[in-house]
This record gives sequence, structure tokens and C-alpha cells, in this order.
Amino acid sequence: MNKIFQEPLYPYSRSPDQDAAMPVRHKVIVIGAGPVGLAAAIDLAQQGVEVLVVDDNEKVSFGSRAICFAKRQLEILDRLGCGQPFVDKGVEWDVGKVYFDDRQVYEFNLLSEDGHRRPAFINLQQYYFEKFLIDRVRELQDQGAPIEIRGRNKVEAIGTHDDHVKLEVETPEGAYTLEADWLLACDGATSATRKMLGIDFVGRVFEDNFLIADVIMQADFPSERRFWFDPPFNRGQSALLHKQPDDVWRIDLQLGWDIDKEHETKHENVIPRLKAMLGDEIDFELEWVSIYTFQCRRMEEFRHGRVLFAGDSAHQVSPFGARGANSGVQDTDNLVWKLKLVLDGQAPDTLLDSYNYERVQGADENILNSSRSTDFITPKSDVSRLFRDAVLDLSEQFEFARPLVNSGRLSKPCRYVGSPLTSADALEGPSDTRPGAPCVDAPLGENFLLDKLGDRFILLTIDADAPDLLEEDGVTVTRLALSVRDDPTLALKRRYLGDADSAVYLIRPDQHVAARRETFDESQFRAAIRRATGKE
Repeated sequence: MNKIFQEPLYPYSRSPDQDAAMPVRHKVIVIGAGPVGLAAAIDLAQQGVEVLVVDDNEKVSFGSRAICFAKRQLEILDRLGCGQPFVDKGVEWDVGKVYFDDRQVYEFNLLSEDGHRRPAFINLQQYYFEKFLIDRVRELQDQGAPIEIRGRNKVEAIGTHDDHVKLEVETPEGAYTLEADWLLACDGATSATRKMLGIDFVGRVFEDNFLIADVIMQADFPSERRFWFDPPFNRGQSALLHKQPDDVWRIDLQLGWDIDKEHETKHENVIPRLKAMLGDEIDFELEWVSIYTFQCRRMEEFRHGRVLFAGDSAHQVSPFGARGANSGVQDTDNLVWKLKLVLDGQAPDTLLDSYNYERVQGADENILNSSRSTDFITPKSDVSRLFRDAVLDLSEQFEFARPLVNSGRLSKPCRYVGSPLTSADALEGPSDTRPGAPCVDAPLGENFLLDKLGDRFILLTIDADAPDLLEEDGVTVTRLALSVRDDPTLALKRRYLGDADSAVYLIRPDQHVAARRETFDESQFRAAIRRATGKE
């Protein structure tokens, strides 16, 4: 068993708050020290916001759990100052292969063009993901950043008020009370916070079960995503294989709906299934086994007064497509800069309503794609199965059929179409960087564009004049002046100018485009800043 499972990384120690005569008020309290909660806390601390993370555990997650982390996720981690350890440890992959029965029908490349700092995906066990985030917390603490994690601090009750939230926290030494100006609920799919507030999910639970097995083995399979429909070793079902670090391989096997879960997770029943897939000649050992059921559900609202939900506590999707942890960190990426502006008095708290609008849109997009994947993987009628099998047969020879194959539409960041923070598009430029979209990376000599954007408002000018600094209603926007000559590969021109000779972009602190025009127009960009901060 990996030692990371066993080591308390944020063990319980008594806090002065437990001896205070009155409940101590914190700016922000985060419930949950998983990937989403830690990312939120790091983002807040980097921007000077005092944040406390409480968790009823003191260790990283057991088992690999979330393993596929997308390019956008890695770019967010870069902004949080800790992306490199994830890439160094993770298994990079861009290629996926799809099989039907015993033959490969086609393959795809998720990052077929150069000029990006990060790969399309890495595979990395969730316990490493959490460990590297905790390492970043420790770095920030050493630098004096206002961030703290309290292990074995279990929130037992929550009281909401107009100007704060009250929490009753249980510890090994008894209970105490805390208060928070704002509470971030990042406590996972079984969120106790959600239950304490009497809020439920809406959506679908699919009638199917999948076995997850983390297998330790020496194998020469390539670092790529492999998905089988109706393979000889799991007839009538599907299977998925991913490589992870440390010679660990993730295997997902579809089991069907009417099963005995306890029976199916016994090692003496799991091992024959794996041998049927891998062959008798491959030696392996089981590190972790679990069973999951597809769920595509979300809360109706992600904001409830001063309580904000993110990650699995707010929404759930099936694992195929890698949308769980990826979308959760995108939640915090969207939320934290807005909360920072509200705390600093630079925006009204109604700005946080846009978090609900934009991330509900992101959740709905993920749920739609995830539901479609699930329906394709697990057809519910003979007609649906005939259609699926015909598509798979045709895709082997005919390219037109391949977009119809759905083994899990892989995670992509949401473009906030129709967001109240987004200005109308005023540049006939590339669609990938239109308002609402996340910025696309581009090489700039030895550096990359996203590294230069950071976590602040930026006025990106490409072969266009504009002021070096723009201040509007308390918000400062800094200019980043570039030229297409900065990138001899012309990726910057293709991704940001298209056929235009120049461009000016207003970019939010989460690196999403708020507005763009061919040239700088002061009144238009001042209006765009007000709009992007919820003031217009």
C-alpha cells in the first residue's frame, strides 16, 4: 500500500480558536481538503485573503479516484504556483484508441498542434494531486500567506445569517464554534454541508455499475487511453484502461445494474475478470477496488447566501470524460477572484451571482455530455444498441462516423456564452478566443502567454496602442503589450487575431476573455471592466 495513504499530512493540533471566549470570525472558511477545497484555499491565500480549511480527515484520499487531469486544469495549477510537480509525476497522454469487439476501430489525438506548454491530459492518482496541493499550502505558509488547514475538525452544524455563517466543529478534544464571512462547501458528493442546509440534487442516476481496479503491474502498454466496446473479455459490456505513475494501471469494467456489490469487490472475484482482460502471463496485484454508479446531477443553485458550493458537493457526473475534479477546480477558478473583489469592496456581492450563472452553465454542459456518453456506452434498448454497433463498425473505415462514437467526450473548459459579465464580441477573430472563452496558450520565445497573464485583470494588446494602466471604479487593469513578431510560429496570430491586423482583449483574473475589439476604445473597455465586475 502506498505510504501516502497512511501518513497524516495535516494532523490534528489544538487551535487557539478552541480556547477563545467568543467564536472567532474568519474571512473565508473552506470545508473539505480535497482537490477542490485546497485549490480554492491556495488561490485565496495567494491573493492575500485569510482562509481556513477544515476537514474531518487528516490524510489524502485512499485509492486513485480521480486520475485524468486536463490541460486547462494544469494551466490553473500553473497560476496557483504548483503545476510543474503534477506534470513531472504524471503520465502525459494525447492519444486515445477505441476498440469494438477484438479490433481497433480508430484513434484520436487531443492535442494535434504545437505551441502549448501543457499536454492535453496527464494521469495522476488523486492522492498525489492532494499531496502536491498540500505541499503548496506549506510553501505559502512559509512565505507568511494567511492559510491554515485543520485536520480532524468535523463540521457538525451550520447556521446561516445575513452577514456571516456560524459553524459548530467537533474535534478529538471536544466541540467549538467558528464564524465565517463566507463559507465554501467543497466537501464532496456526499456533502454534509448540503444535507445540513436541507438541499438536494436534481438529475439522473443511471442503471449501471462499473468496477474500478487499481492494478500494480509491469506492462508495456503505451501511455494512451484505451476504451473497449463489447470486448471478448467482458462481453456485452465495456472496459477502459489508463496508465498511472508507479506502474499502477486503472481498469474500469462495466458490470451491469443488478449485481451484488459486496460480492463483486471481493478479490477472488475481481482477479479472474482482470486475468481475462490482461492474460494469464501478466503478473499483477490489486492496490484498490471500488464500484461506482453513474450519476448526472446538480444542485439547482450553487450560491445560498454566504454559502457557496463547488465541485462534487454542487454537481456530479459520470467518470467517463474526466469532468469531476477538472470541473471542480474550474469552479474555484471562477469563484475566487470574484470573492476577492467583494471582500475588498471593489464589487457588489451580487457579482457572486455570476458564479452561480457561469458554473451552472458549466455543470449543465458537463451533465449533457456525460449523459450522452453514458447512453452510448450503456444503450437502454435493442434499437439503441443496433445504432451504436453500426456506428462503431462504420468508424473503422469511414471518418464521418467517428464523431458519433462516444466513449466519453473528454473534459473541455466551459465558454461562458451569454454571461452577464461578458461584453458583445467586437472582433471578427478566432472563435476559440471569443468573449466568455478561456484564453488559449501560445508560445512567446522561451515563455508562454498564460504565464504572463497571471491572476489579475489584463488588457492584452497585440500590435495595438493602449494605456499601460487603466483604472475603473477601483479596479486596476494592467496592459500586456505583444506583437505577432513575438511568436515566429504565428500561433499567437492564429489564436487571437485571425485575419485582423491587431486586437485588444480584456482578460479576467481567471484568464477568460471578457471583451475584445480590433483596436482600443477607452469608453468601450471601461464599460467592459464595469460589466466584468458586476457593476453594469
